[in-house]
Amino acid sequence: MAGHSKWHNIQHRKGAQDKARGNLFTKLAREITTAAKLGDMNPENNPRLRVAILNARKNSMPNDNIKRAVDKAGDKDTDNFVGARYEGKGPGNVPIIIEALTDNPRRTAPEIRHAFSKFGGEMGTENSVMFFFTQFGLIFYPLSAAADEDAMMMAIMDAGADDMETSEHGYIVKTKPDDFMSVQKNLSDSLGEPERAEITFVANNPMEIDDDTEAKLDKLINALDDLDDVQKVITGI
Repeated sequence: MAGHSKWHNIQHRKGAQDKARGNLFTKLAREITTAAKLGDMNPENNPRLRVAILNARKNSMPNDNIKRAVDKAGDKDTDNFVGARYEGKGPGNVPIIIEALTDNPRRTAPEIRHAFSKFGGEMGTENSVMFFFTQFGLIFYPLSAAADEDAMMMAIMDAGADDMETSEHGYIVKTKPDDFMSVQKNLSDSLGEPERAEITFVANNPMEIDDDTEAKLDKLINALDDLDDVQKVITGI
């Protein structure tokens, strides 16, 4: 798998995660509830909640489900979920970061370790693969968002973004994590809501792997993503 752009890497990962599974809406709802519980229940005053709702809508989550997830944050009996990050290597020594929301890390860590072991990987310690990645804010727009690439570049400069990548799939706008929320809002005001927006890790030097390794890696990614507590799987390809 040679010559992958950041867009291809992200789409590959997203495609593995966003298949029609029964737990997709559960994961989206968990992020919405957690964001609302940690901040304001009004998305206009809570950037994390705004992005969570945006991504839920882009994944066709019904508005009633979104509202219930927000309202659930006001229920004192709602479970408190905390963010957790795990690291490891998959087939072909591909570095992997797993981001989770869990109410019981003692349950989550063994489940992730088991998936690694079962599908040819190895769970690592904290910061064991982090140096392979850099964290960015990424905002995705279709090519139709602007008249042309020059117009899009002007828009992202005005919004305070750092860089942009263009492909036949669209534009990836890159920001520093601390600037992500302000840039995302500025772009939404000028261009409309993006297709997707997230703060995530991007491989510094994406690995090249063969088809056999890719197939094995996909099995591990799917097994990890099937775990209820796992929100995101990020690979170094």
